[in-house]
Amino acid sequence: MPEIRRDPLSGRISLIAPERGQRPTDFSVSEEKVEPIRCPFCPGNEELTPPEVLRIPEEGPWRVRIVPNRYPALSPEAAPPAGGDEFFAAEAGLGHHEVIIETPEHRKSLERFSPEEVRLLFKAFRKRARDLLAQKRWAYLLFFKNRGRRAGASLSHSHSQLLALPFLPPLLERELHRAEEFYRRTRRCLLCELADREARGPRLIHLSPHFVAFQAFAPRQPLETWILPRFHSPNFFSLPPEMEIDLARVLLRVLQILEKTLPQLPYNLVFHLEPPSTPELPYFHWHLELIPSLTRVAGFEWGAESYIVPLRPEEAAAFLRDQNP
Repeated sequence: MPEIRRDPLSGRISLIAPERGQRPTDFSVSEEKVEPIRCPFCPGNEELTPPEVLRIPEEGPWRVRIVPNRYPALSPEAAPPAGGDEFFAAEAGLGHHEVIIETPEHRKSLERFSPEEVRLLFKAFRKRARDLLAQKRWAYLLFFKNRGRRAGASLSHSHSQLLALPFLPPLLERELHRAEEFYRRTRRCLLCELADREARGPRLIHLSPHFVAFQAFAPRQPLETWILPRFHSPNFFSLPPEMEIDLARVLLRVLQILEKTLPQLPYNLVFHLEPPSTPELPYFHWHLELIPSLTRVAGFEWGAESYIVPLRPEEAAAFLRDQNP
């Protein structure tokens, strides 16, 4: 029977409608591939991108590059818009929008990385994040990856994106509000509680010494997968080395399981980070959300700000556990 579910972190509503009886392998993921004549992210084509702001290593052949986005959503030089008033409020589109080129290998997708290569990606993000936060003008850093054209990627060469924002995203504000409210009632971190329950629940996919990966209770898309620290971890940028390598391994395991289930799966991988301007919070910590692009957002989603998902997360998790070697 259909169910109405509310995400414990954001309060978002999802309708689980399993009447179609779909299995994870029933979804279509065919992708139209349009490759440029010269990939701007490949070695030897560096002149096709804006000048890099970070290269690892600094000398010799690079393994990770960060460059300004050629078509930025925000700009550090944006001017205030003309006109506007208190009713039609508009502000300058200030921010930084950068691209992290994750590998020099054109056809190497993230699930084929080694754990050390993923750690190198984290290192580049961490270093660039510290440079941006040192400017003392940004309220939030958004780190995300789009894979596949259906998920918004315009180039197939593996890359992710980093935006420095002058505001807190409304989704993060809702998460912080609900987490703080839960802490006031229980004196417990909502995300720690969620990780503890999912580590023992029917939506579990993979458990490691430091992290739990599971199917979201109230997903926006079939196979939506979250990765949470099993212990309170309020600062992503101060992860000890053993946790960082464990996170790299868990992320790779999740990606490999999903790739085995649906090859070339289009998805969005989003890091939900703590606000940089706050001290370490006892009621909130960072986590990862991987949202596949398998069903279309249509009238119901736009009209109700809720999501219809034709696959029960518990059934998806059972299937994915069978794919976990």
